[in-house]
Amino acid sequence: MREKLKEIALRYEDLQAQLGDPAVYGDSERLKAVTRELKELEPVVTAWQALQKAEADRESAESLLHDPDFRELAQEEYAAAREESERLEQELKRLLLPKDPSDSRNVVMELRG
Repeated sequence: MREKLKEIALRYEDLQAQLGDPAVYGDSERLKAVTRELKELEPVVTAWQALQKAEADRESAESLLHDPDFRELAQEEYAAAREESERLEQELKRLLLPKDPSDSRNVVMELRG
């Protein structure tokens, strides 16, 4: 899962770099495709970055657990970071599920009384 997330983050950075290219703005179809893909990848990349931060916070709190002066604070921080990591992992699993092709289609619904 982490390798896939790294690939997605790299693709996101590549798409952002493409937005800086004037040639992309000259081709409206390419611009549409780039911005659409950026929009789809943004929640995944945001959650991935938050997970990395939570894991870094957990590691720093874990290193402070051995210090008697900061032990209580470190325990609270460690627990909060662990919960946040678990929540973000679940969210990323949900975000990485394959999209249903019919999700992007329009639907006409008729309600009758």
